[in-house]
Amino acid sequence: MPSAAATNLDYIPPDGGWGWAVVFGAFISIGFSYAFPKSLTIYFKDIQEYFTVSYSEIAWVSSIMLASMYAGGPVSSILVNRYGSRPVVMVGGLLVGAGMLTASFGSTIVHLYLCVGVIGGFGLAFNLQPALTIIGTYFQVKRPMANGLAMTGSPVFLSTLAPLNQFLFDSFGWRGSFFILGAFVLNSCVAGALMRPVNKNVKPKPNTEPPELNGAATEMVITEDNSAAQSVGLLTEGENVGSKRGGCVAKFLDLSLFRHRGFLIYLVGNVVMMFGFFAPVVFLAPYAKSQGTDEYSAAFLLSIFALVDMFARPGTGLVANTKWIRPRIQYFFSFAVAYNGLCHILCPLAHGYAGLVVYAVFFGLGFGMVSSLLFEVLMDLVGAHRFSSAVGLVTIIECGPVLLGPPISGALVDIFQDYKYMFYTCGVMMLVSGIFLFIMNYYNYKKLGEEERERQSTAIEMRTSKLSAMEDGETEQLKMSQDDETTNETDD
Repeated sequence: MPSAAATNLDYIPPDGGWGWAVVFGAFISIGFSYAFPKSLTIYFKDIQEYFTVSYSEIAWVSSIMLASMYAGGPVSSILVNRYGSRPVVMVGGLLVGAGMLTASFGSTIVHLYLCVGVIGGFGLAFNLQPALTIIGTYFQVKRPMANGLAMTGSPVFLSTLAPLNQFLFDSFGWRGSFFILGAFVLNSCVAGALMRPVNKNVKPKPNTEPPELNGAATEMVITEDNSAAQSVGLLTEGENVGSKRGGCVAKFLDLSLFRHRGFLIYLVGNVVMMFGFFAPVVFLAPYAKSQGTDEYSAAFLLSIFALVDMFARPGTGLVANTKWIRPRIQYFFSFAVAYNGLCHILCPLAHGYAGLVVYAVFFGLGFGMVSSLLFEVLMDLVGAHRFSSAVGLVTIIECGPVLLGPPISGALVDIFQDYKYMFYTCGVMMLVSGIFLFIMNYYNYKKLGEEERERQSTAIEMRTSKLSAMEDGETEQLKMSQDDETTNETDD
């Protein structure tokens, strides 16, 4: 088993015990967070006809919901750092439930933007970030596997919600379905109750030997003191100019991450990736219907996609936890992103319902790989102690492409009256992102190796200098002793 990424924790994570109950709670929270916006696409065609809006306008509903979920990341991170994961998740469940209940009485598409998109999206943010953060406090060695199992909540919920939403729609219409879903999502409050804070009374054993680190963790150790000093410097500078607000933000969000090379590479690659990440899922069912597929078969494609995704996530977590993959997990993530891009580029070549089923299978595999690794590689880069701040900063920046991606894709469909250009565009964005991440991670690993060798060389020189100083001191002391003995003999 490879050594886990180094952390700056002052306790030993249990790597089990109540942690598995926490994983189950995170499974539910993450399931609602990611599956809810996707599953609502079942209602899009009827809502589009009801309000007489375009593809692009209806795509804003799920787009705003996802963007709000990402934009609420820093707020959620600050609340988690201040109050812990449990109360934040429970408040998030109440917000999503309230948003869906009020949306069921909506009279315009703007009403849905506000209730489902903004209120529901912020509620999902309060479900997502705390669930991701608390896993890092309970697990270290088994963290990739725990993250993979928790992230499986998304496909499990999607495979359940897709046919359930179709049944609810046929029985109660979109208004009645939204009302029922608002009550159903309150189960995330129960999930939040499982997220008991970890027992931090178990102190780690003092480590007298230098740890064996993977490349990403090495950078964290090298820059740990510098980052701390930079954080102090930021706070001091804020105090000097009298900016209390800046000091408050720096207290709860580690802004020194913007000086972290690995974090910046991850951030740039993910921003490009997000332009093409969610749109294919949003438009999968509408695309199938445009090809002449009936509504239930189109909804079943989402179930197939989710079923493959369901097994791909824990499987990816197990693979990522092996001694061959974990030390270079960033390469694995780069491959997963590029693989998704190839799937989307090849999608228009699939003909008939059988071709769509094949695409859903390969897409589900790629989507599951990316989703399982998405936050694990970030935690591998920055460590569990900085992860809450990192995920908050990443999500607020990513909310732009998450917000614009599906509407831009919908606009392409409106302009060309064909879905293939949307799939081509999303595929190219993800392929470019995967290639960028692979190249830059190679550069990052190379620089980390050089820095690690330099650090070890410096440490050896310091030890050598210390030994030399000790030897010089002993020689001087021996000489003084000999002089004293000579003086005593002369006196005698």
